[in-house]
Amino acid sequence: MSTHTDATTTVPAPREGGASASRKPTAAQRFGDGGGILNVFSHGFLVLWAVMIIGPLIWIVLGSFKSNAQIGGSAWSWPTSWHFDAFSRAWDKGIGGFFANTLIVLAGSLTLTMLLGAMAAYVLARYEFRGNRTIYYFFVAGAMFPVYLALVPLFFMVKNLGQISPLLGLNSYLGLILVYTAYSLPFTVFFLYAFFRSLPTAVHEAAMIDGCSHTRAFFQVMVPMAKSGLISVFIFNVLGQWNQYLLPVTLMQQQSGSDPDRSMLAQGLMNLAVQSGYASDFPGLFAGMTIAMLPVLVVYLSFQKQVQAGLTSATLK
Repeated sequence: MSTHTDATTTVPAPREGGASASRKPTAAQRFGDGGGILNVFSHGFLVLWAVMIIGPLIWIVLGSFKSNAQIGGSAWSWPTSWHFDAFSRAWDKGIGGFFANTLIVLAGSLTLTMLLGAMAAYVLARYEFRGNRTIYYFFVAGAMFPVYLALVPLFFMVKNLGQISPLLGLNSYLGLILVYTAYSLPFTVFFLYAFFRSLPTAVHEAAMIDGCSHTRAFFQVMVPMAKSGLISVFIFNVLGQWNQYLLPVTLMQQQSGSDPDRSMLAQGLMNLAVQSGYASDFPGLFAGMTIAMLPVLVVYLSFQKQVQAGLTSATLK
């Protein structure tokens, strides 16, 4: 006769202070999913930054619909009565001419900047040749060079170009277009170099096998693939050249009283503010600033998604 005894297995309880107890909580466990405290801090900082940026813009736009008496009485109050004549006064005081001058210069400088910058970045990124890295580092060094240090030699260089042809000298559209192009090329090449490096090589090789020339492969294959990056750097160049002040002040100077006033928009707004003295037309000045802001806001809002895609695509690829 045999007896059978059921064996029970006892699982020892974990000791206090063991491995499971001594495991420290991670940062996500301490702050919650996604890092709650960090998210609150970062979002609060972004909200504060947005208020600091948007607040003055709203104040300027509202000030353009006030009268001088309303601004003098309470600059921060809502307009009690809306006045629209400030925009016509600003336009009559020269904002229209400054606006047209800026559009003419930007049309030429942005075209040259994007064309030359894209071609240079494409060659440096896709072709290996002697001196490739040296040329690239020259462009990078140009992006780090402060424009303040080049104002005096740049002034005499453009002045000497005016002796060759008045179209290239001081107070000329073409002279400022060339300077804007040279000013914007380093950043454009630096930005697009990394973008062209991230594009797939197989598509370019297939185009070359099919008989595409280098020029045709660039314009018909690579440029469409780099559309988001080109739009992004285009927006940055628009912002930088539209708001440029130092270069027009230095180079757009009337040589005689008969020369036309070819001041740029930022330069013209500053001249209006300084020339008015104590009898400043603040609603007219605010209206001029509003007119100067609108095109940039329209361009950025129209291409906002492309800008975001261009800034992230090079990293993601």
